[in-house]
Amino acid sequence: MRQAGTGTGGAAVAVVGPVAVPLLLLLLLARSPPAAAGDGQKNDARLVSEQFSQAPQKLAFYSWYGSARLFHFRVPPDTVLLRWLLQVSRGSGPTCTNVEITVYFRYGAPPVINPLGTSFPDNTSVQPSFFLKMLHSNASINISHPAPGDWFVAAHLPPSSHKIEVKPDMLVVRVVEVSILDPDVPLPQTLLSHPSYLKVFVPEYTQELRLELQGCASNGSLGCPVRLTVGSATLPGNFQKVLTCSSPTQACHLLLPSPPWDRWLQVTAKSLAGPRVSVAFSAVAALTACRPWSVNFQHLLQSTPNQSSNASTVLLPPTPSYQDLDRTGRVGGGSFCLRSFPVLREDVDVVSVRFQPLDRVSVVVQSDMPSVMRLNLNTGMDSGGSLTISMRVNKTAIANTSVVACVTAASPLLSFNASLSCTTAFFQGHPLSLSASSPTANLIIPYPETDNWYLSLQLMCPERPEECEQASVLVETTLNLVPCLNDCGPYGQCLLLRRHGYLYAGCSCKAGWRGWSCTDNSTAQSAAQQKAAALLLTLSNLVFLAPIAISVHRSLLVEASVYAYTMFFSTFYHACDQPGEAVLCILNYDTLQYCDFLGSGVSIWVTVLCMARLKAALKYVLFLLGTLVFAMSLQLDRRAAWNTMGPCLFAIVVMVTMWVYRCGRRRHCYPPSWQRWVFYLLPGISMAAVAITIYTSMMTSDNYYYTHSIWHMLLAGSAAFLLPPREQHTKPWACSQKLTCHYEICKNHRDELYTVT
Repeated sequence: MRQAGTGTGGAAVAVVGPVAVPLLLLLLLARSPPAAAGDGQKNDARLVSEQFSQAPQKLAFYSWYGSARLFHFRVPPDTVLLRWLLQVSRGSGPTCTNVEITVYFRYGAPPVINPLGTSFPDNTSVQPSFFLKMLHSNASINISHPAPGDWFVAAHLPPSSHKIEVKPDMLVVRVVEVSILDPDVPLPQTLLSHPSYLKVFVPEYTQELRLELQGCASNGSLGCPVRLTVGSATLPGNFQKVLTCSSPTQACHLLLPSPPWDRWLQVTAKSLAGPRVSVAFSAVAALTACRPWSVNFQHLLQSTPNQSSNASTVLLPPTPSYQDLDRTGRVGGGSFCLRSFPVLREDVDVVSVRFQPLDRVSVVVQSDMPSVMRLNLNTGMDSGGSLTISMRVNKTAIANTSVVACVTAASPLLSFNASLSCTTAFFQGHPLSLSASSPTANLIIPYPETDNWYLSLQLMCPERPEECEQASVLVETTLNLVPCLNDCGPYGQCLLLRRHGYLYAGCSCKAGWRGWSCTDNSTAQSAAQQKAAALLLTLSNLVFLAPIAISVHRSLLVEASVYAYTMFFSTFYHACDQPGEAVLCILNYDTLQYCDFLGSGVSIWVTVLCMARLKAALKYVLFLLGTLVFAMSLQLDRRAAWNTMGPCLFAIVVMVTMWVYRCGRRRHCYPPSWQRWVFYLLPGISMAAVAITIYTSMMTSDNYYYTHSIWHMLLAGSAAFLLPPREQHTKPWACSQKLTCHYEICKNHRDELYTVT
């Protein structure tokens, strides 16, 4: 790519010796603003620099799109240079070598990445992403004349346990003195050492833009040594137009069909002569505009509440709804170039939009001009889903003809030809076709760029063009923006992700299914494997029957209730968490997950506090307070490690404090019995340590069914071993007083420290 490459920091990939756990910093150079693109001077007074930054994020190895860390930036207008510096710094921790970090860049929408090489759904159009792989080196990325608007940076690790953070800063250099090209008005320019920055506004319904250099003269060299760079650079694609003028006698011009509508177009003129040679010329921009042939608005008139009954029955003939500027800038000129169909945008939900023609179901397609539908995807929140386009036509209606279509951004395709290139001035579109042999066509565009998208359709008769002159075809269209295609199918879950207010969706696959929409079954589990995994995860919770029975036997009824709660919700949560056939949900999935996480944390909490042997009132107060803290922390972040570790460490501190206090008071070790240590405490502590190790460092998506089942059994087994014994003066189910009316009062006030064994 011409405008994107490595800077002075060396190659993009370089090997450095072993280092500690690195911190990846996507830092932009904070030094003085660099020269503009191709400019050797660094003191251009027309340039100003701005810097933007976001908080760092910890990288993770890629398993689905939610594993990648996404950063969202907004590049201001008139930016001539965008620079990223990728720098790896080292922190404390274990030594890691050759940790490969992959960074992706894209304009307009999050990058569509596929590092695992999985398959996409059928009819999905995916553009390759611009990415950079680096080990432990510094590299810089320069993008000359970047497109203004949303830019996205995504980064991830390969399968690795190393903990790396990423922090992006962005430095932009923009020009504050820009010359404006008015249509058909020559603009004199003189080039010496600095380039000239120009821009021309392209109004809506512009069919063609012509840029021309007139009267070019140089005082020190032959010819016209000028290079024009038109348009803005985007990633991964780059459709900038470069015009190099060399001959002073021949006309130097650039013709751009279907330029981007309703926006400023950047033009940079640079001298190719020596540093002290001046070049003079006049730049001229000519616009060729057309008028849209609009459908009737009968539906709109009928929907007006204050209109009369007579007006509602009037049929408006097809008339031009807009009049645009022609080449001279006057109102009214220009020929019809498209048939415009107004489209209703209906916002259904977050990243979910439905588009439909305003006054009809089908779109009329003819051969004289394209039929165009505009899809507004420019809210800034529409690039986080998938644009789905489905078209259908009657077979008999196109027996000897065909319908060609092109989906483009920024401007529609207005001139269909036999090659069907589907390319506008700066955008490579997505071609589609309908014929008698294939009467349906589908297209899926994941993460479409933030812009106005256009669907252009036209009737073609390659063999007999005269048959198309009076023919017309009705094409049914279904246009939607969805978070996930088919809701990720039966083996996936559509999750809504958020980064600094930006929302985007991704599919989290299960049961070995992979891919963008969980359609890749290359590593999928069979139905028998799914059922076995479901039984393993659910039946492993039956081990909690052991601590429940022991708690009831030792009159620890609160603890027994907590264990029963954990066993119940863990069983049915994992029954609901399974994909495909082996699934059973008795409640909402989110509710079951919350209750499972809450029960696991509270089980550890009550077990440790029960081992501390506190007085009854204090123990139950801590039981309740701990449960409330767990409920609050899980609401804040359900999967944060400290939500469970924090309260549990506090409970361990309380237990150790009480044990040390008893050791000091009794002047011997507590618990005093060596049998208690050998046969109960040490096995229970060992099981708890193994469970924590498996949960924190050994559990992956591939071995989840086995490791998590082992976690269930170790957690329940350690609770059964660690529960304290029954006090010597209390018998099972004993009651201190029996009344004559056969009611029983069960109480025990002998919680003094010296009675504990």
